[in-house]
Amino acid sequence: MGITNDEAVKQLRALMEDVDDSLRESYRNIHQGYTTENLLRFLKARDWNVQKAHKMLLDCLEWRAQNEIDKILTKPIVPVDLYRAIRDTQLVGVSGYSKEGLPVIAIGVGLSTYDKASVHYYVQSHIQMNEFRDRVVLPSVTKKQGRPICTCLKILDMSGLKLSALSQIKLMTAITTIDDLNYPEKTETYYVVNVPYIFSACWKTIKPLLQERTKKKIQVLKGCGKDELLKIMDYESLPHFCRREGSGSGRHISNGTVDNCFSLDHSFHQDLYNYVKQQALVKGPSEPIRHGSVHVMFPEPDTEGTNIFDTLESEFQKLGNDNKI
Repeated sequence: MGITNDEAVKQLRALMEDVDDSLRESYRNIHQGYTTENLLRFLKARDWNVQKAHKMLLDCLEWRAQNEIDKILTKPIVPVDLYRAIRDTQLVGVSGYSKEGLPVIAIGVGLSTYDKASVHYYVQSHIQMNEFRDRVVLPSVTKKQGRPICTCLKILDMSGLKLSALSQIKLMTAITTIDDLNYPEKTETYYVVNVPYIFSACWKTIKPLLQERTKKKIQVLKGCGKDELLKIMDYESLPHFCRREGSGSGRHISNGTVDNCFSLDHSFHQDLYNYVKQQALVKGPSEPIRHGSVHVMFPEPDTEGTNIFDTLESEFQKLGNDNKI
């Protein structure tokens, strides 16, 4: 008979009491005062194996220390025109909150091109959004809700997905691996909307490769998913591509307000960009803002991740060959 969840948390907590002093700042940054919830994330990610969860958590802290992740919110991407180009090609944003208070993160998978900057800039941008979510957004929502809010919902827009996305697999592998190993179990549910044929064809092959806990989190919705999503969030929190059938991920402004949560002009990205600039100034004149991306070491994907991306690459190539025929 295995140990209970409570016992697993107790054991992992005891192991983490001996964390090295050089890693304590990182440890505080990832749990933000909610140690139990944090330990639960790593335990779930390793199927409640305490020793494996402990190793995963220590590896995460080592990765953060080696890559100075605790300082990444003091390193703005400059000039602003470069950052705007990144926002226009790495379509991610917070559109609002669910009825339970969870941040709703929208991701334009199909129309993200990642072609206006180096891979390192896109990875830096992604990690900054993760850190801003964990250190600023979630603590603020937790305070407002009066209970720990440590996870989010993600809505993946597949509008415009093409075979050319094959060229982005290396970058997406790096980003997904960073999330899987260093920000595990931060997403309650993935909602997939505006699904084209190419996704449906690949999904049939990839789904059996996923672990059960991952499969349970993914819901492929009909059309833009508006009717289903309105059961868990208000209309104002729907991403723009879910508000009407066929709306896609178009960049648009209406009624004088920015509806497109991907845009740098949206309140989430304005708050994030201004926060990073302010944090950079707090460091003082001894550390001037430098041009150039932050280079982060990409962890090796685990076996499941490698199999999924190898399969995805193979399926894209098959579809491409079929189209040529």
